Amino acid sequence: MSLTDPEMSASWADEPLAVTDDQPSPSKLSVADVLTLGNAVCGFSSIYFITTAILVPYLQGSTGSGSIRHGAATAVMLILMASLFDLCDGLVARRFRSSGMGAELDNLSDLVSFGLAPAYLVLVWGLVNNDGQLGLAVVAAVAVLLGGLLRLARFSVTTMQDGMFQGMPIPFAALTVVSVVLLELPFYVTLFAVLSVAWLMVSRVEYPKPTGSMAIATMGWAAVNIGCLVAWAADAPGAEILLVTGCAAQLGLAALLPVFAGASRVTSARNARSAKAV
Repeated sequence: MSLTDPEMSASWADEPLAVTDDQPSPSKLSVADVLTLGNAVCGFSSIYFITTAILVPYLQGSTGSGSIRHGAATAVMLILMASLFDLCDGLVARRFRSSGMGAELDNLSDLVSFGLAPAYLVLVWGLVNNDGQLGLAVVAAVAVLLGGLLRLARFSVTTMQDGMFQGMPIPFAALTVVSVVLLELPFYVTLFAVLSVAWLMVSRVEYPKPTGSMAIATMGWAAVNIGCLVAWAADAPGAEILLVTGCAAQLGLAALLPVFAGASRVTSARNARSAKAV
């Protein structure tokens, strides 16, 4: 006794999928798509260096701080480079257009570089911290990953208004999480800061979109941070102060940008009311 209708089975079996010339092909990538893939490669490479330069030496009981410092700096620099690729692919896509896969590639690459990589860094930080609070560090790492995932999902189904992001953008959140870890603050302070960033990603707090002169300033800021990390990895004189200053400035931007965004929105609303009154 057959539980299926033979006629229905025949109509379903071996039904060819419709193929059209309009379907995107991985062999036909635009310049913006290539930049997006560079973002993903940087994120994956960052995870590699976190593992080989921080986690493995810790598990092997190695005490060589020089190689750990160099590896940690490389991992963070790769996340910074991923943010540059992410910024550039958007600029290129708006000017020259991307393929039909562009938006999906961008979200998947962002999840690797700005969701998984910083979450993994938080996890490894909790493991090597030796405070006996690995469970809390795991919670913080999962919060960063899920916050980034939900942030990207919301971005995909909502329309950005007035050049403002709703919630902290995931690349900015990744850099903020990395800055918190590099500052080597007390465990619970770091934990609170990381969880706050995860919350900001899914909140309704507005952040300005980096376009025009702000995009150029963002690229310059990333380049300066990369320079600070290179100096820190080389143990150059004053590099520790530069690193701390850069990380603290990143946290300051995370706190102040929503204030500027709110002030800008209030000013725009006042100007609109004034124009209507005239």
